Amino acid sequence: MADLTEDLKALRVELDEAEEYLRVAELRARLPQLETEMGRPDLWDDAERARVVQTEFTAVKDDLDLFDQLSGQVDDAETLFELSREEGDAELENEAVELIEQLGSRFGELELRALFTGQYDEGDAVCEIHSGAGGTDSQDWAEMLLTMYRKWAQNKGFGFELTDVQQGQEAGITSAEFVITGRYAYGWLQAERGVHRLVRISPFDSQARRHTAFASFAVVPYIEDAADQVSIDDKDLRVDVYRSSGAGGQHVNTTDSAVRITHLPTGTVVSCQNERSQHQNKDRCMQMLAMKLVDLERQKREEKLASEAGESKKVEWGSQIRSYVLQPYQQVKDERSGETSGNPDGVLNGDVGPFMEAWLRWRRAGQTSN
Repeated sequence: MADLTEDLKALRVELDEAEEYLRVAELRARLPQLETEMGRPDLWDDAERARVVQTEFTAVKDDLDLFDQLSGQVDDAETLFELSREEGDAELENEAVELIEQLGSRFGELELRALFTGQYDEGDAVCEIHSGAGGTDSQDWAEMLLTMYRKWAQNKGFGFELTDVQQGQEAGITSAEFVITGRYAYGWLQAERGVHRLVRISPFDSQARRHTAFASFAVVPYIEDAADQVSIDDKDLRVDVYRSSGAGGQHVNTTDSAVRITHLPTGTVVSCQNERSQHQNKDRCMQMLAMKLVDLERQKREEKLASEAGESKKVEWGSQIRSYVLQPYQQVKDERSGETSGNPDGVLNGDVGPFMEAWLRWRRAGQTSN
């Protein structure tokens, strides 16, 4: 019979740690308060407040349910092991081993929650992709990145809303703006901020030569009350309207309804074309502009975040955070964490999570050593 005593002790330690970083005691005290709020008949008289309460209630209940489930499964594993030893039952022992392995994996996933320590990490994310050096290849590369993040969001069960896209002249896109909604979306996507480099045989080169292309990814947190946190003077804005572009759809029309707003003092640009009217697109732009300006102020206050932002770098050689090499070999490598994959096709099809996780751990290691 295998001795699983140490494995079970390790699970108990992990369960105790999870109780700490999930703040289980605080959540148990908070849940009845939220249940009372949810039961108020006038809750939805203030729709914004109701959404905040509902979101918090769901998150608190999910975390408590998960912790209680894991706690019960640790108890089950201990019971199975004791029974297997008392009865000399190899089948019960195998069940205990299998359950211990499953719990080890689940605790590993749960531990990632402890890496999300920022004020907005738990919320949604407003993202941008811009093509850089590399001509048509970079525009095609920007579209490939857009597809990668869309598939990643779908695989996570997150929402994905494309708010603006500018098509390239021959292929691909020059830029795209989109919102990814889901718990910890911003926490995850911080890992992607910076310049991404692609090396491949160019499909746009008649001589089939190898080309290098660059595109940048930027992200800011979706902040519900951003407009209340920043003052925007109309005199500081340049508003341009243009005709919506892209593949079409029920929200894309043929009038000059798309809106682009430039905040002149900071050079911040936002655009939106997927709403039904110019007025709605402008309102959405102002909302996103407020978020970006709040984030800019936050970056100024947090030197560490500013050093990681990567947006000030030129989108060209030497500035990349990650390289995706399709030729002459197959590899994706993150220049910060050192994480690699020999399956670039899988990464480009949305399997970018391991790189995000590696960056989160790399960042925590750097914070711990400072």
